[in-house]
Amino acid sequence: MTLKEALALPKEEVAALREDLKRKIEAKKELNAYIAVDEAGEGVPLLIKDNIQVKGWNVTAASKILQGYVAPYDATVIEKIKTAGLAPFGRANMDEFAMGSSTETSFYGKTLNPHDPERVPGGSSGGSAAAVAAGVAIAALGSDTGGSIRQPAAFCGIVGMKPTYGRVSRWGLGAYSSSLDQIGPMTQNVEDAAILYDIISGHDRRDSTSADMEYTPVAPNLNPDRKLTVAVVDNYIKEADADVQSAYETAIRALEAEGHTIVHKEMMGAKYDIAAYYIVATAEASANLSRYDGVRYGRRAEGAKDLKEMYLKTRSEGFGEEVKRRILLGSFVLSSGYYDAYYLKAQKVRHLIKDEFEKVFEEADLILSPVAPTPAFKFGEMADPLQMYLSDAYTVGVNLAGLPAISLPIKKTAAGLPVGLQLIGRHFDEQTLFDGALSLERAVAYEH
Repeated sequence: MTLKEALALPKEEVAALREDLKRKIEAKKELNAYIAVDEAGEGVPLLIKDNIQVKGWNVTAASKILQGYVAPYDATVIEKIKTAGLAPFGRANMDEFAMGSSTETSFYGKTLNPHDPERVPGGSSGGSAAAVAAGVAIAALGSDTGGSIRQPAAFCGIVGMKPTYGRVSRWGLGAYSSSLDQIGPMTQNVEDAAILYDIISGHDRRDSTSADMEYTPVAPNLNPDRKLTVAVVDNYIKEADADVQSAYETAIRALEAEGHTIVHKEMMGAKYDIAAYYIVATAEASANLSRYDGVRYGRRAEGAKDLKEMYLKTRSEGFGEEVKRRILLGSFVLSSGYYDAYYLKAQKVRHLIKDEFEKVFEEADLILSPVAPTPAFKFGEMADPLQMYLSDAYTVGVNLAGLPAISLPIKKTAAGLPVGLQLIGRHFDEQTLFDGALSLERAVAYEH
């Protein structure tokens, strides 16, 4: 059942839907997509990533250090979904503090890809993507800092959308990198994504980064018949594998068949995006995660002789290896003598990336891009952290530039693995983004 269909159900049928969903979750518990099934309200059930505050829930960002913490308030997006007739229904597994591309860093263990249990579902919103793909969630909320909605959506064969930075309130989202994080919808199809996007969008005075501008709903105005100009980035696709290149060619042919104009462009190598992203994101993470010290909330290590040892033991025991790695990287690039050489330079490159996107948008309405260099990889295949970081090459530039983007499934490999691509839009032009995505979705007719 789609989100659109569920929202049209009478109250008694929604209750039956919730019970049916519980049975399905239990039948597929080996996926480990849900950390817990919790119910907050009686509306249409929506899966919530474990870094979004839901009052009364043990929200942990899939980390040991937040065991025992109970959220004292609802995030703005939770208030909005409740008003719209939806209700939080379970915590989705994720990479710890949203740091990862495979959901392997979770304190609760890995989530399996429903298409192949030996492969990752992507990350960091892997639980959300796997649950929607497996039919154990109607839709879900994820968060996207460097591709954490779009990449798992591509790996699991669903739709995942990252809004323009500032379009959706971050109030109540566990902060990883404050200038990059954005909450977004993960759904079965493009129309559902537009419906959920409309529900969670809009200005919030409690979030200082929220865009104070009038909001026009997208879903009622969807028009897949609009003829758009779509840019394809020729030098980007060369670094992707054969399956992704094949999907790219399929999407281009489908867009042309729908009457859209294709223009060919070149952009800076994605290596610049990766370098800038992993400096900016880790620098902000090292500042944001300093609040987890065992004093105010969450888990506190036992047996410490003094305050300094308590800090040290709590953080050493509470954080996983990947989180520690990123805190160390971030602390290094912000340290005296390295700030100018790394952090300041990364911010300059970030502006160059944004300017480059804007130059492409002078001639194009949308950009078609891969989401990941490959389909879902096997567990343990990316043991080298640097190799894992490079797998984000196609997604992080969107976050650095603050642009909206949507991932949707295009075709399957010979082994039956989904391959997703993304469309990237102009700032705050989500209407064009969804129109183009709906047109592409209909043209490729992907079979789930």
